[in-house]
Amino acid sequence: MTIALSGCTMLSDERVKLRDLDFTVLSEEKIPEELKTIIEDKKAEPFKLTYSDNEYLYISIGYGEQATGGYSIAVNELYLTDNAVYVNTNLLGPEASEKNNPTPSYPYIVIKTEYLDETVIFE
Repeated sequence: MTIALSGCTMLSDERVKLRDLDFTVLSEEKIPEELKTIIEDKKAEPFKLTYSDNEYLYISIGYGEQATGGYSIAVNELYLTDNAVYVNTNLLGPEASEKNNPTPSYPYIVIKTEYLDETVIFE
């Protein structure tokens, strides 16, 4: 039996980074009120959402309820391809001193970048 393979490739598997995107991580007081309300409703569970005011694109990622405070979130990548914006973040654990504080926290991040009318892919 002979199997012929053509030179055609699936473009969806080939992600070509056009450029990294400049961004700002917003403090709570800088988050638009409407987005802040949405986050407040969703923060108990993990969430991934986007929001736009047609001037900026806001990307928000929440990690749900955690047993203690002291968590932080790192933005590993935020870049544009020819058909999407890709974002990759990590939840970083609390310092040892924070682990003794039994107060739950709801770590999330809001990233502000230029307005792009593209799909956002969370990795």
